[in-house]
Amino acid sequence: MLGRMNSHASVECLLSLPAAHAATMKSDRFFIASDPPGTQLGSGGGTVHLLHQAFLASGEKDFTTWLLRSRKLIVHGSGQSRRLPAYAAEGKPMLPLPPRANVTAQRPGQRLVDVQLETYERFIRYAPEEFCVMVTCGDVLVAHDGFPPRYPACDVLIAGLEAPAEEASHHGVMFAVNHANAFEFFLQKPEPATIRELAATHRYYLDTGVWMFSRRAVELLFAKCGWNAARQCFEKGVGAYEMFDTFGPALGTQPVAADPEISALKAAVLPLANGRFYHFGTTRSVIQSTVALATTTDHTVVVQPEHSNAYPPLTWVENACVPPSWTLHGRHMLTGIPVNAWRVELPAGVCVDMVGVNERAAKWCLRLYGFDDTFKGSMAANVMWMGRPLRAWLEAHDLGATFFDAQEDIQNLPLFPLVEQQDAEAMLNWMVSDTPDANLAQRWRDAERFSARDLLACADVARRETQRAIVLRDAFTHCDERAWRRLIMQTDLVALSKHGVQPPALNGDAALPDVHDAMFRARDKGDRAFALLRQLMIRHNAVREAMPRRNVLDDQIVWGRSPARLDFAGGWTDTPPYCLEHGGRVVNLAVNLNGQPPIQVFARVCETPHLKIRSIDVGVEETLTTFDTLCAEERLGSGFSIARAALRLAGFDPAFNPGIRRGTLEEFLKTTFGGGIELSLLAAIPKGSGLGTSSILAATILGTLSEMCGLHWSLDDIFLRTLVLEQMLTSGGGWQDQVGGVAGGLKFVSSRAGLLQHLDLRWLSSHMIERAIEEDRFLLYYTGMTRVAQNILGEIVRGLFLNDSRRIRIINEVGLNADFAADAIQRQSWDDFCEAIRRSWLLNQALDEGTNPAGVQAILDRVRGHVSAAKLLGAGGGGYLMLLADSHEHGLRVRELLTANPPNPRARFVDLSVSQTGFQVTRS
Repeated sequence: MLGRMNSHASVECLLSLPAAHAATMKSDRFFIASDPPGTQLGSGGGTVHLLHQAFLASGEKDFTTWLLRSRKLIVHGSGQSRRLPAYAAEGKPMLPLPPRANVTAQRPGQRLVDVQLETYERFIRYAPEEFCVMVTCGDVLVAHDGFPPRYPACDVLIAGLEAPAEEASHHGVMFAVNHANAFEFFLQKPEPATIRELAATHRYYLDTGVWMFSRRAVELLFAKCGWNAARQCFEKGVGAYEMFDTFGPALGTQPVAADPEISALKAAVLPLANGRFYHFGTTRSVIQSTVALATTTDHTVVVQPEHSNAYPPLTWVENACVPPSWTLHGRHMLTGIPVNAWRVELPAGVCVDMVGVNERAAKWCLRLYGFDDTFKGSMAANVMWMGRPLRAWLEAHDLGATFFDAQEDIQNLPLFPLVEQQDAEAMLNWMVSDTPDANLAQRWRDAERFSARDLLACADVARRETQRAIVLRDAFTHCDERAWRRLIMQTDLVALSKHGVQPPALNGDAALPDVHDAMFRARDKGDRAFALLRQLMIRHNAVREAMPRRNVLDDQIVWGRSPARLDFAGGWTDTPPYCLEHGGRVVNLAVNLNGQPPIQVFARVCETPHLKIRSIDVGVEETLTTFDTLCAEERLGSGFSIARAALRLAGFDPAFNPGIRRGTLEEFLKTTFGGGIELSLLAAIPKGSGLGTSSILAATILGTLSEMCGLHWSLDDIFLRTLVLEQMLTSGGGWQDQVGGVAGGLKFVSSRAGLLQHLDLRWLSSHMIERAIEEDRFLLYYTGMTRVAQNILGEIVRGLFLNDSRRIRIINEVGLNADFAADAIQRQSWDDFCEAIRRSWLLNQALDEGTNPAGVQAILDRVRGHVSAAKLLGAGGGGYLMLLADSHEHGLRVRELLTANPPNPRARFVDLSVSQTGFQVTRS
């Protein structure tokens, strides 16, 4: 399971759209294609066609080689969209969605597919390697805030939700015995009574439309559609095939349909506990689902729920001008309407969509329809249009009941006239009323008219997109400062910068919106944004002033020591500004290396009034005799910057000690403190190790000085001052490192959103980990290759300042993985703990492509087959590699392989043990 898996780069997104949009849409995120003109391939045939088109476009010669080169995530949206006409030509996945309340990093002008991918990419990211294709429905959103459980091994895996029988009856349903992942059979749209009857002996799950396929399953699906594997082609074109109606019922241990080839596949359900299912397939469901997603109203999309007085109930306005001269009565979807001053009386339940047509730039196709119209059936079957029989509408408008072929499906009837904009008002009012007008009736007859089917191919989608871009740009450019402060916290500023907006300037520097605004407007690397955040955190985390007093005898040495930190899950959620806006949660372990705490500080009082700092491991020292040298501005990694900052926070800097009003440092040491101080530092861990050395060293110095100077700081005080110290040194680091080492044992650490980070520590049982260490299933290997996290940290923090949706989404997943890891440890599940570590490793690579350098991957390749999970420790992927094996024998084999042939002279295994004490300080 340890392939070189750079998660976000290894997933290709394939999107099927109607012909009109597929022909014009350009995207660097998706491969886009449509079903062949005039065909009805079905869900299975459509899947195969889209994969085949992507294969042909790749230039690859062998299909299987192409298939396994990366994972394929398919979003289907090329249907006719009969029940959602407004977005038929664009495709349901491209449905615009307004911003969701209390959700950050939303793309301006976001579409349904943007929100879908937040969940779907997470599903495929953690799927076992055998799954190479995931198929999803473009008119469904599956929201799942937790982490998916560990995936079962199978050929076809279907994500399922528990649901009432009435709701499940509209979809496919998997029936399993008890809580087993493998299901017995699949029924497509069974009756509620059938579901309730089977529920007495089975557990059932609603099919969410999220299906994962192994290579074997994909090849079988291709064969069902006519694929000739030997000749690498479809000799008669892709054949029609239904995935849900035909493939699904043949799956399971007791399938209801006879197909031995399909039934030979191993099928299972992936239960999504607490998941939510939203449908966007009809006009009504779009509004209901959008409201259920807790949306807010902005300038680009207005959606009105059923119970409110602001607008008529169930009203959707998007990319449309609806002036006060329009009278609305509710149950409307209004889209694409250009700027106008028309007087319109719109009856309840009538929807208006105005769409351009290719090569007719000055005209609009006026598409009217009913709120619950299905656009299916003929006049002979009394088909409905605008909420009443089409035949009745024709008669009321002097067109005659025989104007259209009574047997023709309404989808193919040319109902929608092409009009000049100045003529649209009169035509619209005539079409929605029953007032006779022979002139308008004749103009309707004579107009070039289009059917719903015609518009799937010839709608001018690019023109509509241009109109949307103008609306979006105006919405951001013309908002006031108060609105911009709200929008800047929820908008992906990386995406927004591509729209050329000029929002109002913010007049202040006292809050997080100002930090984001500074980075958004930065023309350099955003130094002002970093400075604002640093000032903000230091101000809000204002530490109590310190007044150090000598608390040791002449011959005493104060000895502080701390273990190292192994980060299991959650790293990055503790980093500002993310933790300030979302809170953080991490799982980590304090460990001693080679039988001792690796980070140690020795302090003694000396007669000479100076501050001497000595590094035992590096062999250098520095003597400070003035406030200027003590307070000289330095960044993390330069000289003794950590020790200097710690001494300042301990009260040897006038800025943190009101008792120093005048005089020199030497005078203060001699007359007030009672002598100088000599600090000797030992970090028995290589720099760039990934074990949190810098932060733990800072906390250890602060704890040692507290004991020496009688400051009586608690662990919480030390955590807070370490966070401030790192801001002083511009490292921008978070809080997990110092907490991980200073607080002993295995723990789940969390904080709530807020500038003042209060940490909640919950200890977990370390029994499973300690036993694994004893049995050589938990190994720590120093690779000899180090990487300092500060530059990586700065790059990713810049992305957080800009609300980069990709990075925010990944860090959200990092937090979910911390929950997953803590749960696995509480249940003492070694398999799930290994899964949590695998996911941590994948997420770190998704955040930073350089996290897994070639030298480290070479080590992982050598132990493949013997290791269940592995990850480099630390935010930047440091020098220590954690290796987890399923058995003592596999662990011994890993030791043998890497000891016999190390990658470099420095590489070695390191003995470790859990430190239950954490930071300790004693005196001689």
